[in-house]
Amino acid sequence: MPSRVKGDGRTTRWDAHRDQRRAELVQAAVRAIDQHGPDVTIADIAAEAGVSKPVLYRYFTDKDQLHAAVGRWGADEVLAGMLPALRNDAPVRERVAHAVDAYLTTLEEHPQVFLLLVRHRGSDPLADGKAAIAAAFTRFLGDTLRELNVDAAGAEPWAEGLLGLGLSTGEWWLERRTMSKAAVGRYLTAFVWHALEGAATELGVPLSALDRPSAAADPSTATPIRGRKRS
Repeated sequence: MPSRVKGDGRTTRWDAHRDQRRAELVQAAVRAIDQHGPDVTIADIAAEAGVSKPVLYRYFTDKDQLHAAVGRWGADEVLAGMLPALRNDAPVRERVAHAVDAYLTTLEEHPQVFLLLVRHRGSDPLADGKAAIAAAFTRFLGDTLRELNVDAAGAEPWAEGLLGLGLSTGEWWLERRTMSKAAVGRYLTAFVWHALEGAATELGVPLSALDRPSAAADPSTATPIRGRKRS
């Protein structure tokens, strides 16, 4: 029986080329949305990319799929700014403030893209992106709770709640513009901080304990835990 013929690398090279081309077209779509707003057409995007609509449809089956790719691009941009801020060595509240500022800065740089994604009718172009952000938040919150030596079961629902808070606040800010980015950042930081600090305090170890590593590591310095202690 003849052996299966192994690939000669051409398929892999084509896949890499296709991925690169898709990324370039997504960037073109972002530029077109920045210029034309949420009502951008496929023709506008094709013109920005310097291709015909049929060429665009070779890489994206329809407009929804292209918008979904833009949504994932936006989520990656948000995470690229927020995660380093959350993981630095500053006091916890400062980390939250820096992460909120990174998020609002991304929205400020591409407001039309964000508005297109949250106003989109039909399938949710942010579905994959929201899932990626929620997963990253869940990992971060879970690691933080485990560092505090308390039950981390709430990490996932808290992450989903923070995601919803950020999306709704961001949409409100871009539509209304009734306050500066600095002002909305202070409010959003306070909302997030008090939500997380309150939840951690109920578990018996305030988040401020993370600013004192020795206290977080020594259970005798923490207040009695009213949540379930990790085994």
